[in-house]
Amino acid sequence: MGKKIVIALGGNALGNNLEEQVVAVKTTSKAIVDLIEAGNEVIVVHGNGPQVGMINNVFNENYDLHKNDGASYIPLANCGAMSQAYIGFDLQNALREECLNRGVKVNGVATVLTQVVVDKADPAFQKPTKPVGQFMTKEKADEMAKSKNWTIVEDSGRGYRRVVPSPLPKEIAEIDAIKTMLANKTLVICCGGGGIPVTKEGNKLIGCAAVIDKDSAAELLAENIDADFLIILTAVEKVAINFGKPNQENLSKLSVAEAKKHAADGQFAPGSMLPKVNAAIKFAESKNGRSCLITLLEKAKDGIEGKTGTIISN
Repeated sequence: MGKKIVIALGGNALGNNLEEQVVAVKTTSKAIVDLIEAGNEVIVVHGNGPQVGMINNVFNENYDLHKNDGASYIPLANCGAMSQAYIGFDLQNALREECLNRGVKVNGVATVLTQVVVDKADPAFQKPTKPVGQFMTKEKADEMAKSKNWTIVEDSGRGYRRVVPSPLPKEIAEIDAIKTMLANKTLVICCGGGGIPVTKEGNKLIGCAAVIDKDSAAELLAENIDADFLIILTAVEKVAINFGKPNQENLSKLSVAEAKKHAADGQFAPGSMLPKVNAAIKFAESKNGRSCLITLLEKAKDGIEGKTGTIISN
């Protein structure tokens, strides 16, 4: 019996620029279609860090060159929407081609431009931490802080950079449409980059300058569609404790309790493995029988079969 799987692609699955992306999605699609060919139902979530940064920088630079001609800054939420569309364009075409080449039956491949609702009262809005956009001089930073009300910090001696909050995802606005497509056996790509961050005002959704963690959004999606498995793909084959030290220990299986203890002991880096483990914990304890696999892209099929990777379960 196949499993319903949400697969969260790390940055290495997409490359760092448009040229690399076109090549990378072909390899990525092979690994995803391996899972479908084995009888699983797969839903795809992807990151967008390099891509949304490039889009943001281009529009900022355009503003600097043409502000006297009426150019304006493009809000970060709109940059996120653009990144979802152009990543989806390459990814869905590569997946479609791979399915057709193998004779794997899906009822179309589609990218859903996905908005993810966050809470305006989330404490993250009071402590922006995620750097976005280009480096600036002190003079430029002061100008943008004043004119745009941006939060800007000095970044490791390299210049000044805007930072935005990373609030928790609360609701996927397009979840009913996603469920309808899944029921129709469509291969769905959604919640790209963690989703476009929006807040609610009555019936209106308003884009906000924030970055939602992609793995947290994938976990919320997995709960919403009642998935069996959440696969978080990253740059290492297994989660480890004492990472990078002589006594490094790679872990094949973790209970939720063990994962929580290692996290509390500071075993997982806040900017890389910790959010992945936290998402895995949340999904595994959300319902009996749910598990999360953390591994390399090319090891996803072996990981589902218990041959490698780190499985976190209750």
